[in-house]
Amino acid sequence: MTGIEKDAENGSEERPLLATRLDDLFRTVRPKGKHWTNAEVADELKRANPELKVGGVYLSQLRTGKRSNPSPDLLSALARFFGVSVAYFFDDKVAESVLGELAAIEALRQSGVRAVAMRAAGMKKENLQAITAIMDQYRQMQGLPPVADPSDTSESP
Repeated sequence: MTGIEKDAENGSEERPLLATRLDDLFRTVRPKGKHWTNAEVADELKRANPELKVGGVYLSQLRTGKRSNPSPDLLSALARFFGVSVAYFFDDKVAESVLGELAAIEALRQSGVRAVAMRAAGMKKENLQAITAIMDQYRQMQGLPPVADPSDTSESP
């Protein structure tokens, strides 16, 4: 891990890995069902940890990479707030796992996806496999990439 990543939004500019990961949490995780501003998160963190020194401007600076050395207490508080392990900020495998879970949750937020999932609940495994095969064909017809399902062991040796 280099500690620096390309900033996809700004093209060639680079920003610290911590900034990228923190910004990803703000963009994708919705504690209590809503997107939070920097100031709102800072207020919530201070409410839970009155001794914590944090403000909306400082969180903005961390997200953009203008500041890059938050205290361990602040990282712990952010991890708790967003429901991730502190290791998310430092460990590539943990971050990859968290972002994969977040993508799945975001997909479930799409009303059509939720409706399909609700209808599939409780069905027999062989029926789910048949439905999955049909859905894979429709994804292919629409030019969508295949879905890798780590729980699918049907193709394992």
